[in-house]
Amino acid sequence: MKKVLSIIFAFSFIFAVLSFKPHPYHVGSMEFNYNQKSRTFEITGRFFMDDLENAINKKYGKSLHFQDRKYEKEMQENVKNYASEYLRLKVNNQFVKVNFIGYQEDKESVDIFLESESVSNPKKVETAVSFLYNLFDDQMNIVHIIVNNQRKSEKLTYPDRYLYQEF
Repeated sequence: MKKVLSIIFAFSFIFAVLSFKPHPYHVGSMEFNYNQKSRTFEITGRFFMDDLENAINKKYGKSLHFQDRKYEKEMQENVKNYASEYLRLKVNNQFVKVNFIGYQEDKESVDIFLESESVSNPKKVETAVSFLYNLFDDQMNIVHIIVNNQRKSEKLTYPDRYLYQEF
């Protein structure tokens, strides 16, 4: 019986190792959606969990893990600090403060939620997005800016981080 369990365990381990395939590309997305009622940009980012975890750990010299609840409070703080460093928003030639709301784990990805301070009548929107640039030199971030139901999207590939859109 012990031998059978050992064989089953060995095959299970080999199957797990061989079936694991890291994703072959490094991509994330950021959406800046202007809410006319609150007069704020609701910002959502989505990144592969392992990539964001590795970028944060590299940046802060830590060994934190998203799916381990003992690190949840520290991870919240580190994601907040990381977002504040790697994301900027400028509206009508004025920098806008962006507040971290939180994050949510979703299987293999992490969704990050932020919100800008109140802004009126955004005509020119400028963003600086460089998430994961500290980890990958082939990182690509897809950025969507939505104002008055008009959506403008662009791909930013390392080292490009700036996007300018007029509405």
